[in-house]
Amino acid sequence: MVLPRRLARFNRVVTNRVTGPLAGRLPGFGVIIHRGRRSGREYRTPISIFRTSDGYVAALTYGVTDWARNVLAAGGCELEIRGRRVPLTRPRLVHDPTRRDMPPVVRQLVGVIGVTDFLYLDTVPDADHVH
Repeated sequence: MVLPRRLARFNRVVTNRVTGPLAGRLPGFGVIIHRGRRSGREYRTPISIFRTSDGYVAALTYGVTDWARNVLAAGGCELEIRGRRVPLTRPRLVHDPTRRDMPPVVRQLVGVIGVTDFLYLDTVPDADHVH
């Protein structure tokens, strides 16, 4: 059981507008900057995201949503995290019932709602991470 689509819509319309400006600076959060697959419009989506050995991982708490589809289709995105922009590449969906790359507390929380799908992204080697 992932979270219901109704909650995703509410978060997109209400919660993201409030948390968006802060998400790029709070630990465990970031803002994915991506382009619409059809519109080409730039979107900024606040998400919970965590560092891995070669990039970042986001739990897909609502399943594969538009932002994830956009990132997959484009082959990457930018992540605004802790006041800097990080280019990310090689997005891939990973099904992991062990939730191994989540911090322990987050692993338990996403386990309660049954999240087992994650989006992994690699950092771009030798990229200038400050924009």
